[in-house]
Amino acid sequence: MSRIGKAPIKLPSGVSLDLKGREVAVKGPKGNLSITLRPEIDISIDGATVTLEPNGSGADRQARAFHGMTRALVSNMVEGVSAGFNKTLDIIGVGWNAKVQGTKLTLNIGFCHPVLFDVPTGLQVECPSPTQIVITGADKQAVGQLAARIRKVRPPEPYKGKGIRYKGEVVRRKAGKSFGS
Repeated sequence: MSRIGKAPIKLPSGVSLDLKGREVAVKGPKGNLSITLRPEIDISIDGATVTLEPNGSGADRQARAFHGMTRALVSNMVEGVSAGFNKTLDIIGVGWNAKVQGTKLTLNIGFCHPVLFDVPTGLQVECPSPTQIVITGADKQAVGQLAARIRKVRPPEPYKGKGIRYKGEVVRRKAGKSFGS
C-alpha cells in the first residue's frame, strides 16, 4: 500500500464529501470540486474522516500508484474548497506591468503589443501592485497551470534577471561578457 494513500483525510467543518458511484464531489465555502475515481480504488467515509484503499482489481503496482495519487487529489480538493490555493508572480523589468480588467489580464512586458490572458472560471486574478500578480482559486491544478502559462510568456533570463518569476524563485545569474587585457 502507498504510504501517502494510507493517511486518512480529515474533513474540516463546513466541508462535505458526497459519493455517487465512482464520482466524488467535495463542497465547501470556496467552491465545489469533483473527481471520478479509478476502478482500482475504493473510498469510505466515516464521519469526518475519509480513507482510500486499493480494492485488488488491476495490477498491484498500478493500484499502489493510483492509491497515493487519488488520495493526494482528494486531499487537495478538500483543502481547496476550505482554504483555497494561491500563486504569486513577480514581474521584473523596467516599465513592465500587469493589470486586470474584468476577466482579462493584460501584461505589458517589453513586447510591441500587450499580452492578453482570459481568466478561467473558478479563478480570481488580482494585481495588488503593477508588478505583482496573485492567482487564487479552489482547484490547485488550475491555479498552477494559469501561473505557469503566464510565466512562460517571459521566463526570467539569467543575465539581467528580467522576466516573470514565482514569488521566492531564485534565478541563477550568469556573468556578462568580460574583456581580456
